[in-house]
Amino acid sequence: MDTGTHLVMGITIGGLALADPVVASNPAMFGAVMAGTILGQQAPDIDTVLKLRNNAVYIRHHRGITHSIPATLFWPLAITAIVALFVPDANYLHLWLWTQIAVFLHVFVDIFNAYGTQAFRPFTKKWVALGTINTFDPYIFGAHCIGILAWLLGANPVWTFSIMYILIAFYYVLRFFVQRAVKKAVHYTLQDEEYVIVAPTMRFFYWRVAAASKTHYYVGRAYRRSVNIYDKFEIHPLPRTPVVEAALRDANLQSFISFSPIYRWEISELENDLTEVRLIDLRYRSNDRYPFVAVAHVDKDLHVTNSYTGWIFTEDKLQKKLQIGASD
Repeated sequence: MDTGTHLVMGITIGGLALADPVVASNPAMFGAVMAGTILGQQAPDIDTVLKLRNNAVYIRHHRGITHSIPATLFWPLAITAIVALFVPDANYLHLWLWTQIAVFLHVFVDIFNAYGTQAFRPFTKKWVALGTINTFDPYIFGAHCIGILAWLLGANPVWTFSIMYILIAFYYVLRFFVQRAVKKAVHYTLQDEEYVIVAPTMRFFYWRVAAASKTHYYVGRAYRRSVNIYDKFEIHPLPRTPVVEAALRDANLQSFISFSPIYRWEISELENDLTEVRLIDLRYRSNDRYPFVAVAHVDKDLHVTNSYTGWIFTEDKLQKKLQIGASD
């Protein structure tokens, strides 16, 4: 989920902690637990700082080890130790327990996004992405905001947030069944698909669709059970030429391939004896464009002169990014 949703989740988990007599009976303890649940909801996303290095590192590692089983156990211990420095009389066991709940829920809800997490590391590095909930879901965020407002106006936080989370749980189940219905509609429309990605949007009944058959890629949108295919691309294997092999050794293209399960490619001859290898993710069609790409320029000596991967919505912006990369 997005940072804002994790923030309001941390607050509501802190409110739920008032069901614990140890927390409810001590204002200082309540403050410590609230700090723990808010920090616990934010800690796994500390790897966002990798963006400061470059997109390739961020894309390859975001929601990786910081969302793993060891990290899920480490964050609550670390946060408890830090908070305890400021609240030395806190009950460490209960502080750790509620912080652990907050961290676990962070990783758990991220599994339902299309991006997913490596939540089962170190047992497997497979990305778990159920793709039923958008990274920012206005209904989930709105429910938390309404619950917090009700608490501020005097409602019982334990009852308020208990009811809220029960309703959200039903919402998750409903989204699962809606997604399954959309997948059936995609099969009815295409018939020959072998691989399908049905990804959520911020609108409840609108879904992004990317699919592959033995011969073609399909890209479209679904509304309820109606599927519209906007683009159809014939599948051609990426040629294994020396130029392509050189491009694929580049960190930006390697990160893209590790992240993108369905993409097409373009190879173009440029000026100055450069060849451009471009990989285009088909999952994120927006305004007739595919903004998530990886590009590498390879010279005649098979050296990558510049490269980039990330979200680009105009060709001019992409060329500026590549020029910056070339000057670094």
